[in-house]
Amino acid sequence: MSEETAAVNCPKCNSERPRSYGAVALLLRGEFRMNGFCLIVILCGFVIPAAAQHKTLQVGPRKHYARPCAAILRASRGDRIEIDTTGKYDGDVCGWSTNNLTIRGVGPGRAIIKAAGKDWQGKGIWVIAGNDTTVENIEFADALASDGNGAGIRQEGTNIKVRNCYFHDNQEGILAGDNPQSTVLVEFSEFARNGTDDGSSHNIYVNHVAKLIFRYNYSHQSIVGHLLKSRAAENVIVYNRLTDEPTGTGSYELDLPNGGKSFIIGNLIEQGPKTENNTILAYMEEGSDQRNSDHQLFVINNTFVNDRPVGDNIFVFIGKDDLRPAVIENNIFTGPGLATNQVGALLKSNFIGNPQFVDADAFDFHLRSRSPAVDAGSDTVTGDGLLLTPQFQYVHPACAEGRSSVGKIDIGGYERGGRTAAAPPDAPSRCSIEPPETYNLPATPSP
Repeated sequence: MSEETAAVNCPKCNSERPRSYGAVALLLRGEFRMNGFCLIVILCGFVIPAAAQHKTLQVGPRKHYARPCAAILRASRGDRIEIDTTGKYDGDVCGWSTNNLTIRGVGPGRAIIKAAGKDWQGKGIWVIAGNDTTVENIEFADALASDGNGAGIRQEGTNIKVRNCYFHDNQEGILAGDNPQSTVLVEFSEFARNGTDDGSSHNIYVNHVAKLIFRYNYSHQSIVGHLLKSRAAENVIVYNRLTDEPTGTGSYELDLPNGGKSFIIGNLIEQGPKTENNTILAYMEEGSDQRNSDHQLFVINNTFVNDRPVGDNIFVFIGKDDLRPAVIENNIFTGPGLATNQVGALLKSNFIGNPQFVDADAFDFHLRSRSPAVDAGSDTVTGDGLLLTPQFQYVHPACAEGRSSVGKIDIGGYERGGRTAAAPPDAPSRCSIEPPETYNLPATPSP
């Protein structure tokens, strides 16, 4: 019998609803039975095949596989590949279509894969056509391709999770192609110095997918291109640090050229002095696209810093095709520029001016005790039926901690005295959070 088994008819299903049982209860009730290699549960018309015996393939010095691609190309659906982080894997490029693979670095730090002048099919280091892939604890560097889009990861399948990875000095960090069924999740990861000087390659570029979730990441110093660009139908961009810094030459810090339902919450976003553009967040600049049916933008509790000294700067640029008012609430806008160009935007409880950061030169955007942004926000923020009050706040580098309001909610990406010791789910071990009582912010010095 194959693993893909047809449902079994149940004459009682139309007259009596069966009870729902967990796997343990079904075992005790004797409702599991073995048939060849397939474990079948017959429950009023439903058959649940047994999970395959997934393998763990080990890679590295004195392991069965010397290099990651050798293991990946031998893996079967659902297998796990563990890569020893002490090994050297330069030039190990490949592509695959196997589904449900988990590939992770194991050991101190991350497993490092440098392109070393090689690419797979002119696309990058790893070209992933398989579905439901998870990539963890891996560093991708130096990807080049003749078309200028050499990527650390070229995502072509449906659904990918990237966790605790580092993409640097590639032409593209991650490049995800069009796939209307796909969700791209990136968390606890760093992107640095990706791009070329043509402005068409970026730290990360996600094309038309169903959803992008980008959280707890650090994207910085892109080469002319954007720190984050997405054409997804829905964007959830929360608790990140997107910063040009003194040497970055990036264009937009965040570009959503075809709109989409977008939640921009709890981020630290800085435009540097060497940027080649006057906009920090661009939304629907290229107009509407039929693949993105919902054009609603929520910009909530972010800290925007503009270090570009001249020009007609705009913090939140919204294209003329977006007829729905953006919700822009509880944000800090500091530095020269207009908060937004959209005349009908719903602006509430934003602070414009000097919020008295702890140390802006060191990118410490926590608030001092006498900051005018403390206790100055809107206590309840809702939009599209969702509670949008931030639950976390960014911790450098590429981590986060819990956030709770102390009195009235503060404006911006940080809550003064409101940090908790709770790290988000699936946080890497390097994201251990010290107890709140051991962490004290300085007050504003007395005049």
